[in-house]
Amino acid sequence: MATSEMMLSLGLIEKDVNADTLWVWCYPSISADLREVLLRKCCLPLNNQVLHKFVFGQYCRTWYYITTVEVQEPTALKKVTHFSVVITAKDFNPEKYAAFSRVLCRTYIKHGSPVKMMECYIAVLTEGICQSDENGSFLIKDYDVRKAYLAGSLKDVVSQFGMETIILYTALMLKKRVVVYHPRIEALLEFTRALPGLVWHRKDWSILHPFVHLDDNELENLKLCTGYVAGFVDPEVRDRSDLFDVYVNLPDSEITVSQNAKEAMAMGKLHKEIGNFIVQAAEDTDRIDAQVIKDISVKTKEILSNLMSLADEAENSKLTLETLKQRHYPPATENFLFHLAAAEQLLMI
Repeated sequence: MATSEMMLSLGLIEKDVNADTLWVWCYPSISADLREVLLRKCCLPLNNQVLHKFVFGQYCRTWYYITTVEVQEPTALKKVTHFSVVITAKDFNPEKYAAFSRVLCRTYIKHGSPVKMMECYIAVLTEGICQSDENGSFLIKDYDVRKAYLAGSLKDVVSQFGMETIILYTALMLKKRVVVYHPRIEALLEFTRALPGLVWHRKDWSILHPFVHLDDNELENLKLCTGYVAGFVDPEVRDRSDLFDVYVNLPDSEITVSQNAKEAMAMGKLHKEIGNFIVQAAEDTDRIDAQVIKDISVKTKEILSNLMSLADEAENSKLTLETLKQRHYPPATENFLFHLAAAEQLLMI
């Protein structure tokens, strides 16, 4: 699929001089359910709120990217104090859509009409490029998805949590539910987007839900996922133990494993070895984030190839607890490998 075909829709939300916030336009269409979610994400309905210039997230398998601008006089926009340009898409690529949104915002400020924005959108959809001397140019092929995956910093994650990073690694390997709290959305987006890099062998950023509200529809959508990394700005999420196996309080640098996940997440010698490996790789000043991700991935593949070789010896190439017990692993290692085999669908049901 061409990257331009990943875009689904373009929308516009405005806040006027009366402090009313409304959807004013979209192309080709956005469902009423999604419009309600996006209105909540854009921050404009909240008065006296800090302006979030760019946010992104996922809802019902659709990625959204929202750029919000305060209107400075004089412009073609009358009676509008702020507006948000919303792009929905099938792919995770914040840098790509932030760059395109900047062009769209400048276009809207200059012309005051969504028609010109729609022309830019269609140009990118059909040609992969939008060129303008006044409003800047955008070339879709400049934004490779691997760059988006590597833009988060695992070195920063390890710098904050040290050996406790092994809890995050284990949770993601076992496809557990990780909830991250921080009151500042920008910090939340930066931290959460890095975490899928711990399980690079899957290259699966669909597990990422970086900006979730404690809203019934959003939570029901989240609960449909088997494992995820979900970000919340509401501190009350700590009381929602039904939502997480691992809870990360970012401001306090605390990681908590919920009671129901403690058995699967029990730590042993193997975890200590992997944890030390991750910390050493991340603390090496000569290594950039991409190299750290590769190092961890190589270590992960060693564990998985060991698991697969055990599975190959078993009936139907599926593991059983009995197969693992025959190897006389330490209890915590056996436990981890058993749950990992389940996560990787190598377990005999």
